[in-house]
Amino acid sequence: MRRLGPSDYRDMPWKNGGGVTRELLKLPHPSEPARFLARLSIASVAASGPFSVFPGIERTLLVLEGAGMALTLGGAPEVVLDRRSPPFVFPGEAETSCRLLEGPVRDFNLMVDRALVEASLEVVHLAPGGTRTVPGTGSVLLHGVEGRASLSGTPLAGEETLWLEAPGPLVLRSDEGARVIVIHLTRRESSSSGT
Repeated sequence: MRRLGPSDYRDMPWKNGGGVTRELLKLPHPSEPARFLARLSIASVAASGPFSVFPGIERTLLVLEGAGMALTLGGAPEVVLDRRSPPFVFPGEAETSCRLLEGPVRDFNLMVDRALVEASLEVVHLAPGGTRTVPGTGSVLLHGVEGRASLSGTPLAGEETLWLEAPGPLVLRSDEGARVIVIHLTRRESSSSGT
């Protein structure tokens, strides 16, 4: 198990100046150093504008704070996202523009190389004293959003990230209530043979 906290994260301004991204974790690509296998980050979006383009990347976005945003992908109708919306999955190569609804937002981003990795992202809300069993196959990543939780006895506070490899079933628990992002990353079979 690896534990990451704010001192391990990196803040990077967007190329277009529209916000700042806090990179929580980046897994290197197995054969292309300029690319990544997977990346977790939290973006502070200060103004409406275009998103960066990431060819071959599957993106999952979740609004954490603020009134929300409306995304336009190509010529498709706007998709409105707020804190109650489920995670939104979209292709990184799509021309995507963002319109803020009422001021700045913070959003959680998961990006993976879709040719090599299959990903899922779920937000787990734990009531005080609540528990949840988390499957433990592949790479399991948990990020504390609110409150304090424990993962099979290991504490997880807000802004902390835990990274585990094939740990087997896990029990997520909170005495006071918590909100936790749970991510599963699984290598696609074709990628293990190098083809």
